[in-house]
Amino acid sequence: MSAAAAAPYRRTPPAPFAAAVTGVGLVTSAGTGVDAAWHGVTEGLAPSAAPRPELGGLPCDFFYSVTDCDPGDVLGVATQRLMDRFAQLAVIAAREAVADAGLDPAVWDSGRVGVVIGSAHGGLPFYDEQAAALAARGPRRVSPKLAPLSVVNGAASSVSLDLGVHGPSQAVSTACSSGTVAIGTAHQMLRSGACDIVITGGAESTCTRLLLASACSLKAVSTRREDPAAACRPFDTHRDGFVVGEGAGLLVLEHPDHARARGATVRAHVNGYGASSDAHSAVAPDPEGLGIERALRIALTDAGLSPADVGHVNAHGTSTLSNDLIEATMLRRVLGDSPLVTSTKAMTGHTLGAAGGIEAALTVLALQHQLVPPTVNLDAPDPQIPIEVVAKEARAASFDCAVKTSLGFGGHNAALVLTRP
Repeated sequence: MSAAAAAPYRRTPPAPFAAAVTGVGLVTSAGTGVDAAWHGVTEGLAPSAAPRPELGGLPCDFFYSVTDCDPGDVLGVATQRLMDRFAQLAVIAAREAVADAGLDPAVWDSGRVGVVIGSAHGGLPFYDEQAAALAARGPRRVSPKLAPLSVVNGAASSVSLDLGVHGPSQAVSTACSSGTVAIGTAHQMLRSGACDIVITGGAESTCTRLLLASACSLKAVSTRREDPAAACRPFDTHRDGFVVGEGAGLLVLEHPDHARARGATVRAHVNGYGASSDAHSAVAPDPEGLGIERALRIALTDAGLSPADVGHVNAHGTSTLSNDLIEATMLRRVLGDSPLVTSTKAMTGHTLGAAGGIEAALTVLALQHQLVPPTVNLDAPDPQIPIEVVAKEARAASFDCAVKTSLGFGGHNAALVLTRP
């Protein structure tokens, strides 16, 4: 074999591609709707997190819920009954994102519109409800709607049905990186020419006794029952786990030529995407952060940008002891100490498969407003965390490039690079 034949193959990276973000939709515990959510996150408003009777007996008996939006009021009760809650939240966010983009589903070329939505668990609440019905009352009491309502693709299919989308409709499920991977997949679909428009992001509602019991057994969630609103404390010395949240965060991504042709207002661009696998553990990240580092470096290369270009990072920042330290150490190693870092999970909770979608949307808004949201419960910064985390209050800054990082159970890593238009 010749030396040339034996050399490792290196693919030439494709030319950078900047997908236009023309619409944003948000449903979070910090607020429903882009304006309300952005206000809640940047003002550091405490989420609703009272202990819940149905969770009694668990070390963690609270979660961050969406309280200012009744899906039945928005969708109608008949339509609401055709979806699990995570899909309901996705449809509400999708409608806002499409309206924000100035798009009319009645006249768009629906065959050139795609949907890619991430979720870690899908319709878990309905699944749990039906499992209880089976145990208590037998098989005849199980709903025929179990399959369509509980599957992970429920959000993507519901959005496609609601908006009349006839292009590719896909679900992504890579645990807590699902929303970020969905946006990266949408970016690739636009680059390939498969679509002109993709509605993408993440949706999740898993606030059930079963999931919280499992999270408690893993010691992944905070047990700070005396002060639930301050329980999620990313990068803080006294962090003891995350708080489960629910919500949806969706973007309308467009091919730049399509956005330009219709005179769309562009909020930001998604310039690069990278993904990797740790191949290390089902529940713990690589202790050196090598997997998420690989994803971040791939995303920067994909965008044609360097670490020095990055001014802001919306980190995964789950408020667990090991994850925060591993991620922060990796960010310092790759990006140095100049980017302003935040974890908005202190206000939204950890929305699992929706986290990447919600946090990418907040990153778009941070670029647009030139304002980095705070990590509100960061009272005692961990001295081992080697990055500059924006604490307590939002900080005005000047930056043209931001990064969103995500890690998920099973070693799924993903990163997005976003820029100002």
